[in-house]
Amino acid sequence: MKFLSKFKNKKNIRYSSFEFVLHLSKERNLKNIVETGTSRGKIKLFFFKKLNWKDGMSTIMFAEYAKYIDGKLHTCDISEKNINNAKKFTSQLKDYINFYIDDSVKFLKNFREKIDLLYLDSLDGHDTIKASEHQLKEAESSIDKLHLNSLVLLDDKGAKTNLSIDFYIKNGFKVINETKNQILFSKK
Repeated sequence: MKFLSKFKNKKNIRYSSFEFVLHLSKERNLKNIVETGTSRGKIKLFFFKKLNWKDGMSTIMFAEYAKYIDGKLHTCDISEKNINNAKKFTSQLKDYINFYIDDSVKFLKNFREKIDLLYLDSLDGHDTIKASEHQLKEAESSIDKLHLNSLVLLDDKGAKTNLSIDFYIKNGFKVINETKNQILFSKK
């Protein structure tokens, strides 16, 4: 997957985790990606928008992957500003992305498709209790949309994942990859 090389930036501290999950997704023929917490980018010099590598750039990476495998990315964020920034960064990939401005728990409860790859990264992890409770609600709201081949990638390990890790393990998932920042689950 040649497109991945453009994301290998020393500031993209989550690159190895994303590379692993996207290669495994391709092996499993996973095409329906759901992301909570859209990549924001950041504003420099008032008007110029710049990629924020520390943010992981998941939306752009998942959109590129969706194009590569003719799949679809569904990305949800409660912030219209974040969605609009992501739309600018992914304008050439718009045929492969559906954007949703919504609370992620509500969005996941109402999502009607099976999820091949779920990426939970909404709500900043500054308040670890609130962030962990929120991610657990996301996990609970989406568990019935996952299947045997599904992958679940949790971001901000230790800040948001304090409750959801146990939830996935109790529901038959196992850890198949772990980095300093992320943890990947699968049933097989």
